[in-house]
Amino acid sequence: MKAKALVLERQNELALRGIELPDEIGPEDVRISMHTVGICGSDVHFYTHGRIGPFVVEEPMVLGHEGSGTVTEVGANVTTLAPGDRVCMEPGIPDPTSRASKLGMYNVDPAVRFWATPPIHGCLTPEVIHPAAFTFKLPDSVSFAEGAMVEPFAVGLQAVVKAGLQPGDTCVVTGCGPIGLMVALAALASGASRVVISDVVDDKLEIAAGYEGMIPVNVARESLTERVAELTGDGWGADVVFEASGSPRVYDDALGCVRPGGAMVLVGMPVEKVSLDVVAAQTKEVRIETVFRYANVYDRAIELIASGKVDLNPLIVETFDFEQSVAAFDRAVEARPTDVKLQIRIAHDDQR
Repeated sequence: MKAKALVLERQNELALRGIELPDEIGPEDVRISMHTVGICGSDVHFYTHGRIGPFVVEEPMVLGHEGSGTVTEVGANVTTLAPGDRVCMEPGIPDPTSRASKLGMYNVDPAVRFWATPPIHGCLTPEVIHPAAFTFKLPDSVSFAEGAMVEPFAVGLQAVVKAGLQPGDTCVVTGCGPIGLMVALAALASGASRVVISDVVDDKLEIAAGYEGMIPVNVARESLTERVAELTGDGWGADVVFEASGSPRVYDDALGCVRPGGAMVLVGMPVEKVSLDVVAAQTKEVRIETVFRYANVYDRAIELIASGKVDLNPLIVETFDFEQSVAAFDRAVEARPTDVKLQIRIAHDDQR
């Protein structure tokens, strides 16, 4: 089937044009009319660099993996969804028979097919086909815009799950970008008493300051370790530190902020190898966890949003029409410090 889509032709070249996409719906699949798609940093990186690590854009690829929409058709074996259901989609499709999937870690399955990761097409097109098992019904209280935010929020929730966060914990998040904010919101919704969040850009930190329980720290002007030591008393440190910046310069601060026996969760992805003071971690018996996307948290992410414990709406800065998709990506390339999340609305209706 030839469908209109936002196509990354090659590095630095986008086009809104027709492209042949799969149209056959399998017995375990659903057909979805797309409504809203968020622009992720990885989408932008593929646009500007043509690659992320070993994933290289070698042929035209449809972008987008943060999506919501409405089911229009279900496969013969699908009983959990029906036409008319408002949904969001988990964009990674693993091999259910793989060893990783059997361990419940399908996110690290080497065979996973992830939207908008070469050579897999994404969802910035009016219609997609997706497995029902990775398609989630949205409660009436969750809008399509919020539904398209479930994907990045799931990263934050995965980090909190890996941390083993306890009610009342004091947390630190290094990096106040979109993912850092998602981690901080997930931590607060999961019982953290407060979250100290650091960055070097005041505009980003002002967004964090708008949320109750977040304590912004500009590390260009203030020592993060000293602020955390002051807040926790006698220099004890935070129960959990989430590294979400990807900066190679932040690891000393991150380790310095963790209390003895605390956890450090690595969420940000540095572009190069980094140095880590292993002895500093050992002398505190710091538990180090890592995060790659998410697994088994999508349903919980949706329920937290529906409950009102997480408000993602302030992070959605601007919504573009589908016809403005190229302009939307060019805006994303600017990386304005106040642009937490830009979205593209594909549907032309008055649905929320």
